[in-house]
Amino acid sequence: MGLLFDDISISTIIGAGSSLKGDLSVSGAVMIDGDLDGDLQTTGNIIIGEAARIRGNISAKSAVVNGIVLGDISAPESIKLNASSAVIGNIATRKLQIANGVVFHGHCIALFDESSFEAERQRQNEIREIKSKSIIK
Repeated sequence: MGLLFDDISISTIIGAGSSLKGDLSVSGAVMIDGDLDGDLQTTGNIIIGEAARIRGNISAKSAVVNGIVLGDISAPESIKLNASSAVIGNIATRKLQIANGVVFHGHCIALFDESSFEAERQRQNEIREIKSKSIIK
């Protein structure tokens, strides 16, 4: 059960030592080795390097995490958390791999059945939307 990408061509790279503030929307695969302070949405896959630090929500087709993510990750195809990773946020996927030594603090939705996964993900998005509009946080 490997989590290999069919398309290994990376269209966007945020290199080590780089810092980006703001939301980012990308078409295609993304590799991040620097810092991102904002949400990231891509139609492709994402690889988060060991030196990467992301403060924001991530939405991708699939994700491999080696660095630090402070935010939610939604990747319907798969999410792989390698030993050097830390995720403080919620995860939603259909296939999940977590290596020994990973730091994960949050809720996880990992349902293989696509229709069950989509229904639960929609429900969680509605809950998050309601909470974001509430007066008491």
